[in-house]
Amino acid sequence: MRNRNCVMPARWPCIVAAMLLAALLSGCGRSAPEDAIRARVAALEAAIESRDAGAVADVLDDDFIGPQGMDRRDARRLAAALMLRHQRIKVVSGPLQVTLQGENRATVRTLAALSGRDGNALLPDAARAWRIESGWRLRGGEWRITSLSWTPALE
Repeated sequence: MRNRNCVMPARWPCIVAAMLLAALLSGCGRSAPEDAIRARVAALEAAIESRDAGAVADVLDDDFIGPQGMDRRDARRLAAALMLRHQRIKVVSGPLQVTLQGENRATVRTLAALSGRDGNALLPDAARAWRIESGWRLRGGEWRITSLSWTPALE
């Protein structure tokens, strides 16, 4: 005799299996452009914190332009100088506002705090909050920064 308190149609295992398969396959597809940009921003933050000026430069497009005509080489030099100055660098960014412009361009805006300290110091030697806006382009299958500007968030 069948227990009427536990009604489980014979097709339930198939429905559950189909839902699990759909969930797994959705993670296997190509990531959305916004997700790819967010991953590149996270990689850039990790490169800054690990004090890797080369990895920072790798995120910059060949046509990169920054404040006061800064090019890709100048940006790498600036990053290297700051990394020499501080033994430990920390980046804390706020939510990213990613605006896609077609299939291969985007703008990213955020607020970020950067701090630097030397040795085993508990407090940073320098810290500042910035409003950051960056232009991005998809080139060769990777999102790269084409332009970058920053202004102090607190004045």
